Amino acid sequence: MKNSHRSRFRRFVVDVRRHTPLTWMLALLVGLWLLFALGLFLAERNVPGSSIDSLGDALYWAVAAFSTAGIADTPTSGTAKLIGGTWIVIGSLLFFGTIVATVTGYFMRPLQRPHKRIIETIEYNLEQLESLDIDELDLLKDTVDALIMHMEELKRRHPQT
Repeated sequence: MKNSHRSRFRRFVVDVRRHTPLTWMLALLVGLWLLFALGLFLAERNVPGSSIDSLGDALYWAVAAFSTAGIADTPTSGTAKLIGGTWIVIGSLLFFGTIVATVTGYFMRPLQRPHKRIIETIEYNLEQLESLDIDELDLLKDTVDALIMHMEELKRRHPQT
């Protein structure tokens, strides 16, 4: 039972990585976070009274600001305010957009490709062979037999040259 949960979780992770924009969007988010934090640090590093004195402070500010935690100090210089404001908008849109796009992409995929769902169901049942009872095995056999007959009919109607 424990292996089937691990296998199912592993399949979920692979599906999310292959069929949703999560990996690409997270890489983009991290890259922009580093870029905007560097820009903020460079704009604030020599400004008197600035609370952003290091790159670490700028990285922290960039996370605190776009996460709407409300714990980030306001940048002091006009350039830093522009950089910070732009980051808050872009970072928030990208972060929340990533969540929405990933969830939507994951759950809409079977609806866009119903034949994949059939294949995944058969694969899942094949992985669970030892836990299936006789009736379930008979149903699986009938399903596979029907699939093979359908495939042979398609090959007969559309011969490859």
